[in-house]
Amino acid sequence: MSSFGDSAASIKDLPDVSYYKNDELLAQGNVQFKEKNYGKAYALYKRAVEVFPNDPAAWLGFAASADQLGRFDTADTAYRKLAPMIGNRPEYYNNVGYSYLLRGNLLQARRNFLKAYELDPTNITTANNLELLSNSASLAQRG
Repeated sequence: MSSFGDSAASIKDLPDVSYYKNDELLAQGNVQFKEKNYGKAYALYKRAVEVFPNDPAAWLGFAASADQLGRFDTADTAYRKLAPMIGNRPEYYNNVGYSYLLRGNLLQARRNFLKAYELDPTNITTANNLELLSNSASLAQRG
């Protein structure tokens, strides 16, 4: 019994029940991603999608950090979750395209970057991704 009359079980710390400010996990994940701490970013974004399952920014971060870690199956699952949320936006196609670029699938990367370009021809990220793709295609392929 505690001094307040509660049983020990009722005052036990529950690690899976936490209060998070709306953007705390996402902000921390963004900082870790920017610092190239992809493992830490992945863990933070994973928690963010668990706490806020309808937040596209959390899913984008989760997918991108999974891509950077080479966890493409996890990234694909995240992109499938994202498709109904923002599947008609350039940032979706840029991220999916970059995922394919990391895998070495330049054809799929190009298809997705071009979809992003069709949606917003002035998007700087899309222009940079298309240039990166062009540079990647001109490099010697080694087996």
